[in-house]
Amino acid sequence: MTFADALARFDRHLAAERGASVHTRRGYATDLAHFATFAAGKRPAAVSADDVRDFLASLHRTRSAASVARKLAALRSFFRWLLREEAIERDPTIGISPPKLRPRLPRPLSVDECQAVVEAEPVAAAASGDDHVRRLRDRALLELLYGAGLRIGEALALDVRDVDLLGREVRVLGKGRKERVVPLPRAARQALGSWLEARRRPGYQAEPLFPTLQGRMPARRLDPRAARRILGTRARAAGVADRVHPHRLRHSYATHLLDMGADLRSIQELLGHASLSTTQRYTAVSAARLVEVYDGAHPRAKRR
Repeated sequence: MTFADALARFDRHLAAERGASVHTRRGYATDLAHFATFAAGKRPAAVSADDVRDFLASLHRTRSAASVARKLAALRSFFRWLLREEAIERDPTIGISPPKLRPRLPRPLSVDECQAVVEAEPVAAAASGDDHVRRLRDRALLELLYGAGLRIGEALALDVRDVDLLGREVRVLGKGRKERVVPLPRAARQALGSWLEARRRPGYQAEPLFPTLQGRMPARRLDPRAARRILGTRARAAGVADRVHPHRLRHSYATHLLDMGADLRSIQELLGHASLSTTQRYTAVSAARLVEVYDGAHPRAKRR
């Protein structure tokens, strides 16, 4: 089996059996194609542990430890799958350790910063009906990202029918195609209600919740890159100097819930984390924030 054949079959496996998102599949394809190029025409069955080590060593000069670890993880998944499929006799990634990573804690925004970003109104070049509709869509998207803690891919994959304003919830298809129901706060319901009212017409329930506004039918989903631009524009309009990306709103959602007394198990369910250890990162964030508050406020903590 050639690398091209193996990569095509592995991609089908990711989509059909593991329910991987388009974004995840694209990441695997990029990392594995990089290795296939490095392997210079070798078939997967001929790849040795030395080939994998040489590949990782070549990355250390130009890539971060996190990037190297991600590529090794992609290779592990790929070769383990080939071994299960009996396409190779041994897994060349066995015994190869990933580089040590420094733990990186999420960097949430403050409550005031989140509110300012979501409510910011960028100055438009010219007011128009299209501009009004765009503002409704963008406000609804940001209220949903912060108010429900969704991943950007989850939010953009929603259809109108997935939102239940009367039931105050949204039905989300997360990683691994696992479905969860997330409650919607009042601000998100109001923003979504205004956005849906502006586009109400026969058959719109089956349309994407957040489409592009180019007038094409059927409606096309908003692209993640465009969504990030929307958030960046709103953050600048709100005067937030730090880089703000969709996942940072998700971090902020989880941290603010924890700060207000929500338990970790509930936050895990709301975020759709498979493991509680992933959610536990936010306890360290909250503890660090408490230390900052103490150092800045307590008279015995202040440096003289």
